[in-house]
Amino acid sequence: MENTDESPEAPTPPERGLLHIWRSVGPSEQLSPERVLFPRPVLQVSLGEHHGLLLSQGGEVYSFGELLWRDLSIPMSAPVLEVSLLGKKIVHVAAGGFHCGALSEQGNVFMWGENTAGQCGLSERDTVAQVTVSEPCAVSVVDTEVVPPAVVRVVDLACGREHSLALSSQNELWAWGSGCQLGLVTNIFPVWSPQKVEHLAGRHVIQVACGAYHSLALVRSLPAQNSNTQNIPEKRERAQLPHYSVTEKEELDTVDDAQYCPLGVELTEVLTSETSPRRRGPRRRLQPGGRSAGSSPGSFSEDSNSGSKQKTLLNRAKCKPEGHADHLTQTDGMPKSQPMPCWRANKNSAFPDDLVLQNLLQKFSGHSLEMQHTSVPGDTDSLSSHTSDDSCVSSSPSMDIFTSSYKDDSSVKSQSTSNNSGPYSSSPVCLDDVHLCLKAEKTALQGQKSSSLTNICQKGKKAGNRRRSLPGTPTHGSPLRRRPCTSRSSSAGRTQAAAPEEAGDGLPSLETEVWTWGRGSEGQLGHGDQLARLQPLCIKSLTGEEVIKVAAGSHHSLALSAQCKVYSWGSNMCGQLGHVNSPVTVPQQMKQSEGLRVWDISAGQSHSLLLADGDCVQPVLLYCGQHQELTSAQRKRSQQSQKSCQRSPKRAESYTVKPILLPSCIEMGYISSVCCGGQSCAVLADQNVMGFVSAIHELASRERHFYCLLSNTRKLLLTPLSNKEGAYSSLGEPCTHLFFSLCESFIRLSVLISQHSTSLSYFLHDVQTCDVTSLLLLTHTDDFTDIYKAYCFALGNFQVMGGFQSLQKLSLEVFSSQQTVLAQLCLPDQSVSGDVDVVSLLYWPLQQLHQYSRILLKLAACYDVLTEEYQTLHQGFSQYESISSSLLRKKKEAETTFLFWKKHSGKYTEFLRLPQRRVVCESSNRSLTLQNAGRFSNHWFILFNDALVHTQGAIPSQSFFSTHHVYPLTCLWVKPVTDDSSGLHAIKIICPEESFTLVASTPQEKNKWLRSLNQAVDQVLGGGAQGSSPGVMGMSRTASYTFTGEGRFKDAHYTGVWLSGRIHGRGTMKWPDGRTYTGNFKNGLENGYGESLMPNKALNKPDSYQGHWREGKINGFGKYKYASGEVYEGCFFDGQRHGYGMLSSGKQAGTSSSVFIGQWVQDKKTGYGVYDDITRGEKYMGLWLDDQRHGSAVVATQYGIYYEGTFKENKMSGPGLLMSDDDTAFNGEFCDDWTINGKGVLSLVNGDCLDGMFSGEWNTGLKVVGTYTKPATDEPENKARRGLFRLGQYVVAAGRRWGCVFTECWRRLGCDAAGRGDRTSAWENIAVTITTARRHRINLSRSQSKVLECLEFIPHHEDAVTTANYDNIRRYLNKACETPVHPLGWLVETLVTVYRMTYVGVGSNRRLLRQAVQEVQAYLIQYYSIVRFLFPGLPDDGGVLPDPPNSPSKSRHNSNTEGQCVVVVSCSSLLLPLLLPRLYPPLFTLYCLQEEQKETQYWERILRLNQQPDQSLLNFLGVQKKFWPEWMSVLGEKKQIVSSSKDACFVSAVETLQQISTTFTPSDKLMVIQKTFEELTQEVKPMVDVGFLWCMDDLLPLSLYVVLRARIRNLGAEISLIEDLMDPNIQHGEMGHMFTTLKACYIQIQHESTT
Repeated sequence: MENTDESPEAPTPPERGLLHIWRSVGPSEQLSPERVLFPRPVLQVSLGEHHGLLLSQGGEVYSFGELLWRDLSIPMSAPVLEVSLLGKKIVHVAAGGFHCGALSEQGNVFMWGENTAGQCGLSERDTVAQVTVSEPCAVSVVDTEVVPPAVVRVVDLACGREHSLALSSQNELWAWGSGCQLGLVTNIFPVWSPQKVEHLAGRHVIQVACGAYHSLALVRSLPAQNSNTQNIPEKRERAQLPHYSVTEKEELDTVDDAQYCPLGVELTEVLTSETSPRRRGPRRRLQPGGRSAGSSPGSFSEDSNSGSKQKTLLNRAKCKPEGHADHLTQTDGMPKSQPMPCWRANKNSAFPDDLVLQNLLQKFSGHSLEMQHTSVPGDTDSLSSHTSDDSCVSSSPSMDIFTSSYKDDSSVKSQSTSNNSGPYSSSPVCLDDVHLCLKAEKTALQGQKSSSLTNICQKGKKAGNRRRSLPGTPTHGSPLRRRPCTSRSSSAGRTQAAAPEEAGDGLPSLETEVWTWGRGSEGQLGHGDQLARLQPLCIKSLTGEEVIKVAAGSHHSLALSAQCKVYSWGSNMCGQLGHVNSPVTVPQQMKQSEGLRVWDISAGQSHSLLLADGDCVQPVLLYCGQHQELTSAQRKRSQQSQKSCQRSPKRAESYTVKPILLPSCIEMGYISSVCCGGQSCAVLADQNVMGFVSAIHELASRERHFYCLLSNTRKLLLTPLSNKEGAYSSLGEPCTHLFFSLCESFIRLSVLISQHSTSLSYFLHDVQTCDVTSLLLLTHTDDFTDIYKAYCFALGNFQVMGGFQSLQKLSLEVFSSQQTVLAQLCLPDQSVSGDVDVVSLLYWPLQQLHQYSRILLKLAACYDVLTEEYQTLHQGFSQYESISSSLLRKKKEAETTFLFWKKHSGKYTEFLRLPQRRVVCESSNRSLTLQNAGRFSNHWFILFNDALVHTQGAIPSQSFFSTHHVYPLTCLWVKPVTDDSSGLHAIKIICPEESFTLVASTPQEKNKWLRSLNQAVDQVLGGGAQGSSPGVMGMSRTASYTFTGEGRFKDAHYTGVWLSGRIHGRGTMKWPDGRTYTGNFKNGLENGYGESLMPNKALNKPDSYQGHWREGKINGFGKYKYASGEVYEGCFFDGQRHGYGMLSSGKQAGTSSSVFIGQWVQDKKTGYGVYDDITRGEKYMGLWLDDQRHGSAVVATQYGIYYEGTFKENKMSGPGLLMSDDDTAFNGEFCDDWTINGKGVLSLVNGDCLDGMFSGEWNTGLKVVGTYTKPATDEPENKARRGLFRLGQYVVAAGRRWGCVFTECWRRLGCDAAGRGDRTSAWENIAVTITTARRHRINLSRSQSKVLECLEFIPHHEDAVTTANYDNIRRYLNKACETPVHPLGWLVETLVTVYRMTYVGVGSNRRLLRQAVQEVQAYLIQYYSIVRFLFPGLPDDGGVLPDPPNSPSKSRHNSNTEGQCVVVVSCSSLLLPLLLPRLYPPLFTLYCLQEEQKETQYWERILRLNQQPDQSLLNFLGVQKKFWPEWMSVLGEKKQIVSSSKDACFVSAVETLQQISTTFTPSDKLMVIQKTFEELTQEVKPMVDVGFLWCMDDLLPLSLYVVLRARIRNLGAEISLIEDLMDPNIQHGEMGHMFTTLKACYIQIQHESTT
């Protein structure tokens, strides 16, 4: 972009950042802009009172002008470098009145210059010896409210005359210096260190500006509570009105003044002044004629009698009669004099002659203009300030308390030269004086009703609002100190406003407010009075005006809105406000010539500079203020007027009353920013390099113009029409809603354009440093696209319904007498006429998209093709060009559709007319007909963008038809008929409920309709509407449809996936009666997983189902929740419960709670099942038939009674077995639900028997007729009788119990029965199941996703299983069992469920132990059969794995067969580690119950024997002394074992054996036993000979000691579990012998004598 090539002889002048500076007042030769030749581009310029700062590329700072703090005068042509700031990366500079500031990239602040008021922010300790800071020094902005205190990063800086403001990255404001313009709650001045402006805390400050003694802040508005978009235009119109009527003023004045002081100070206290002495150094520089630097030409210093003046004014306020206005003073503050014979207007004024000006002024006033010809000094605003009451704001309470307007009095004039007590005296303010002040203010306002040239109405308007806009919490006023007045004026603050903070969406925020505070003697605060404000206060009239920048002059203020309007207020002595009113205490819009759009502002001492768009792309400069230097005679008269001590300043001899154009701006180039300060002006300009700068300016200028047009359209057209009474009746119901929708879209577009135009203005300010790819057009393309599309859609809908015709008539009614106003809405390419074409006006914004693409292409041409900038810009060009073309097509479609409805209007077609519907083509010319249609039948086909309409009995020319049918395009499939044998040009149309064939008249018509149909369908489905290949497009799609034909789906509404006219895929079906289904479909029926709700009208609750479907019926595994509260989870077949399932009825605390888990056949319990009757405390485990208990079964009750027998028709009958908890048993005949009736044998606990006939119930008593037998002591055991009471006689075999569970697992593998199926298909089903689960479950953890990913891969299942790949199978089974979606994982989870349902709770009966063990063994056998089906290479149960080929025979060995050459595979060794840990709790509980008596004996002896010391116990157990340890290790230190030592021997073996309780499987428990004996062997090795081998006589006593010291609870249960479930292959090996030793120890301990 820039030319960076430099010649070694002379540097190439920069093409960017060209600086031009000139004086606003002076000789004619100084008024022309002067180009400052600078080797580097200037990024920013800031002007102070008599000095300035330059920020160049590279972050270097230069100073020029009168540098008083260094006693230097530097010409602007040769600025001096601030060496101390080198390397600081400065990004912003600010020049105050007589001090400077700089901001680094890291957010650090540097200040230098005059520091008499603490404006440099340096502590008092550092500046006690000097009043100036000659070199930049760092100023720390620290937030002490946080812990620990944090350094604040500053992003913006502004300087006034005696204060400085900083804006932090958190959008908080910090201030330091002196005066009420700080906005701080303090009574000590100067404020040496930066302090937070608490009154703006919690608000989002965007920009700050400093005047001489006042401050401005641009703040983001708080969100509105109740916003109405339709009322926004009306509200904004009211806010823009410059005047209120006198009546409205009087109504606003009724607000009570007695509660608040105008300064926001509580009236219940007396303000006391405290002085803070500071050294005040004179600002002096020698000038020709001996004039000091402390005075400007013709200026003067305030006399020392300020205190007398204050006292005199106070007396005047007290003595003045109420309601009596000062007859010598006009209410605008100007002295009254004789009428002026003429008005000396500036020759460059925008007004053609004096008469026009006078006539214009007469309209604003009932009196003639009265102004004096008094020459004023150059620093007129400085004079005005220091002769005003608030000039002593730093030393005493502001005199603004006592007056709200310029009130001159002869007594004041005569006493103004009296002596004063001293420059540092203080004067208190009493409450009576404040009340008198308020009375005088109110009286003065009432006396202004007949005044002319002042802002009477504005003051009246704000009189009430002034109280309302006071701070919410009144604060104490700061004691203000008196200081000597000087004649220097402040700068305009910072020259370059930073771009406002962007909103959350990255767009500039335009919902802003302007807050001001400080002195207000000239009305520069804009609150409708001339009172000072100690704290920030919002200017209500600017709220909602979209202010984007504020600027502060010495005593006037400016605000720039996004609509390119400039508002000004404050001092207007030199015409710096751009209008004739003086002074202006509320913001008024500056007068601008037609066609000029201001986009940058700056304010100086007594002038203002504006940057605006003109007729061409290049910006122009506008100037307001004085522009002639005083002659010697004028200066003399001014000095004489000073001697007379008149308080009010006189106007300049010649100044502008309207911004004037500076012709020299054309020669400067493309100006990017303006700056004012003191009596100087400066601009930064760029050269048009490769057309880049002009393209950016053109884009910004067009967008600003575009927004102004949108604003005018909204204000002048849409808002009046929407507020018109009777608009509803004029437009009609549909068009009214569409019109308001159009207005909302227009507002959204207008807001976007305003934000875009504002961002472009900010971009131009920093065009040297900004990246072109950061343009909003490129970063927010989606926002532009969406809003423009929505606006075009709203326009088209309104046009299609004929809204524009009604709107045109309505506009003629509303604007019949306002044609001159509507002339402002003429488009740029149209001539001004009497009527406004509403259609063209509202469609015109769509042309802006083409302008975007054109300018983006122009910008792209400035870059190399390979650069990122070119690619981004060219992509943006393509996108906006595409959008523009697309929206123009939409416009044409809307026009075509409107003409179609206009041609075919009538009651038959009106109901087809919808706002969003567009016509594509129609067959009124008989180009299309229905195949096999009757000879005299008439068919009319109309293709819309959303539907195909077929009418019968149609007469298109009369818009008549008898019947019609509408086919939505979303559910319409088009297929060309390729069979040409019939000679018909046919097109087949497929719809969800019917299909038909259309016949075209010619091949061309067929292609036309085929292309149109495909394009329409493609577009309605969200495609590009380019017309896909015929018959291929959109076969599978997602759409909604409501069925109308007879069938299951009658009146049902479906939303989901379709395939060629049939429901196929995932979707949702809703019936009118409340039924819903969400899930998968196949070929038009529910198929796959789905969720359904089915209303139950009787219970007024729905049934719900989640599970699998097949061909429209519930089929597979699922969960059904009944409205009655029952829940079934299990298998279904053809809509009925069939297979494995669990039914829960009632709640745990209910009166009929029960759970059934088992087999179902055709919705009935049939087969083996477990029924837990929670209410009765009974658990039935047996066979069922047709929902009745039928067959062998076991029943356990909560009272410990155990039944075995045969059931028939829900009753136990026939032979059976009963056992009570105390081992009393009965074997005999049962009938009628456990009632004993018949022959039987009763066995008592002591072995006695009773044989005979029994009748009765066990709990209530038995009647017995029989023989009582008591066996003799020496009688041998009766084996026959023992067999009668053997458990398990009537129990269902373990292998038959849960066949339904394994059947379901086989079904999930795709097998019809156990082992019957294709193995490859089974693995594919597993992979599909895992993949589906992985896709649908989005909340999986990383580990779960990884496991599913591993299980998706099908292992090499066909390979022979060897010792090499056996571990791979084990790892796969481990992962599969941990995943419930895997068929094997589901099987394990379900087996655990049924096992716990059987043996937990009432089923926890010790009589059930044998059944529980057998059930586990049956699980292993059936599970192993499934694993062998998947891995056919596995051997039979107990088989040996071969070694892999070409490998050593001993390369692999199993951990359980270590040292052996073979690996034996059994179902227990492979599957028990997977299954038993999950079944362990209920199973081990049964073992504990079974061994309870033995455990009691064992534990009693454990406790008794463990009371002995180690040596005594070893001796008691018969351990040979050679095995007795002599030393023990305690924390690594060896200690000798003595006779009293306890738990010191064989510690390692004891601790190892204790781990047996932490394992689950027999193999793990055996490993613990093996390690225990290994530890025991290691401990005795040092005490025995080499080659020692254990014998049982030595090993058993030592083992007894280890078992005793291990103190293992339930050791008998552990031993029984190992014995029952251990692998048979290791029973006779080394582990088997070790286990036998442990068992022997347990038995020995039980039988140990207790005496």
